[in-house]
Amino acid sequence: MKSQDMQVIGLCRFSYPAIGGFQVEHETLEERRAYLYSDKRMEERFRTFETITLPGLKAQTDQNFTFVIVIGECMPENYIERLFALIEGMPQALIVAKPPKAHRPVMQEIINAGIDQDSKLPSLQFRHDDDDAVSIDFVERLRAAAQDSIGLIKRSRTVGIDFNRGYSALPTSLGLQAEEVVLPSYGVALGMAVKAGVSQTIMNYAHKKLSQNMPTVTYTDTPMFVRGHNDFNDSRQKANIKPVELDLLVAEQETYFKERFAIDSDEIRKAFSSAG
Repeated sequence: MKSQDMQVIGLCRFSYPAIGGFQVEHETLEERRAYLYSDKRMEERFRTFETITLPGLKAQTDQNFTFVIVIGECMPENYIERLFALIEGMPQALIVAKPPKAHRPVMQEIINAGIDQDSKLPSLQFRHDDDDAVSIDFVERLRAAAQDSIGLIKRSRTVGIDFNRGYSALPTSLGLQAEEVVLPSYGVALGMAVKAGVSQTIMNYAHKKLSQNMPTVTYTDTPMFVRGHNDFNDSRQKANIKPVELDLLVAEQETYFKERFAIDSDEIRKAFSSAG
């Protein structure tokens, strides 16, 4: 069994109005839609998705993966067209539209629909938020990590693969502000090997509790992710959230971010200078 032959599939929820799955709930589905599709929020989602999320995925050193973007069937048509335009020329990307459903079951359904059910090999799954980034070698490293743990994967239904070193970052009109962090079992650069025939997916588990439900291998050798930090983070909608101080990248760091994550600080400045 070789990891090079395993299917790699990632899932990203792009303003999908799930029933549940948000840290801050809304009283009605209409309220959730109004929040998700407000012009101000959607403009920021598109800016971060275009300048932070997609560049690193498009530049992967291993291009053999699937990236499923989940949207609501009720998403306004202008945003759907804009999203399709952003992934033009990215064969790995697939947009799936669903009506509002319970969060974990519908995400499980979508991932399993994208997996080759005839394969006898485990799949390698990862979750991804629409304002986060992974390093350009993430898929390559995910496969290598699976190969490192091939014996464990053969014996287990599911195995977590956690790359826990990266950056928290805030895009601004001046460029990217960031600091290096170590975040165990966070929702970015976190993968899972799933045995063929097992219906549970990475979206069936709260990411911070992944290691409580399965054996997990952890890599902390080099930064593997950029965690987006902005006013519309779901985790920042609660009261009494402390502000985070991040330093503006200097020229040498901007070069590193471009090489490591394909994040172009000039594009960040351009996009966020035009923010209304």
